[in-house]
This record gives sequence, structure tokens and C-alpha cells, in this order.
Amino acid sequence: MEPPPPEVTLRPFDLSDVDDLMAWASDPRVTRFSRRGPVATREAALRHLQHGLLRRPWCRAICLGGRPVGSVSVAPGAHRCRASLGYRVAHAHWGKGVATAAVRRAAAEVFEEMPHLERLEAVADVDNPASQRVLEKAGFQREALLRKYFLLHGVARDVVMYSLVVPDDLVGR
Repeated sequence: MEPPPPEVTLRPFDLSDVDDLMAWASDPRVTRFSRRGPVATREAALRHLQHGLLRRPWCRAICLGGRPVGSVSVAPGAHRCRASLGYRVAHAHWGKGVATAAVRRAAAEVFEEMPHLERLEAVADVDNPASQRVLEKAGFQREALLRKYFLLHGVARDVVMYSLVVPDDLVGR
């Protein structure tokens, strides 16, 4: 029997999270499919917090026991009705339901906080089936293969587009 998924909470980042951030953001396995490569120093992690994570309109630390083990963010789309979701989780917590729980919680919070939002999108690299499974388990629907959609380390990559859409009868909640 599988153990229950851990209690995942989300909260805004704080500058005091720099060491926890460094622990997973410096891992090339975690940043492999991210535009931002691994952070090499504590100073770089602090800059990433100050000039990146803390400045995003909706960005949360994925926490276990109050300590950040990843991040989840939502960025507004070109149209007010949609936004894009992205996430990263420390390698030590892969395969344990942490990312799925964080994505579910983030989607619920975002739809509650942004009643104008009708569609939440996420893309996963074609070579990242674990991320695709996270989105599917979180209730996102696979929509399309987008060829050469995402520039990663100078190479155009294929991604799979996923969405979570508010049912028509709940639009304008």
C-alpha cells in the first residue's frame, strides 16, 4: 500500500528561503527543462529570489513542514481569461506526489483569487514524461503537441500543451 501524499503547503517566498532554494535550484536534474539553469552560488540564489521569484505576480514556495522544496508560479497570458503555470520540485521529492499536490493547490488558489481566469495552461517537454504525469494527475487535459515551441539552452524544443479549464457553468464564479 502506498503511503499518503505528504502535506504540501504553498506560501510566498521570503529572502530567508535562500538556503532552501539553493539546495534544489543548484541541482541540474531539477533545472534540466527550465530556461533558468542551476544557480551556482548562494549570491546567485539570492539574486534569483530578489529579482525573479519575489517579483512575479503569483509565485509560491512549495513547502513540506514549512520549508521550501520547490516553486510554483502562474503568469498572466496575453488574454485576461488565461494564465500559464510552471513548477519545479527538489529531486529528493520526485515521485512522492509533492508536485501533483502543489499543482492542484495552486490551481485551486489561482481560480479563487482570479475570478476572471477561465483557463490555466502548462507545457511539458516531450522528454519529460514525469511532468506530463503530474499535470494529468492534477486534472489537466492534454491538448496538443507544439513543435519547436520552447527555446531551451538555444535549442527549439517540442512540448505538450495541457490545460485546466473552468466549466462553462462556473465562468464568472
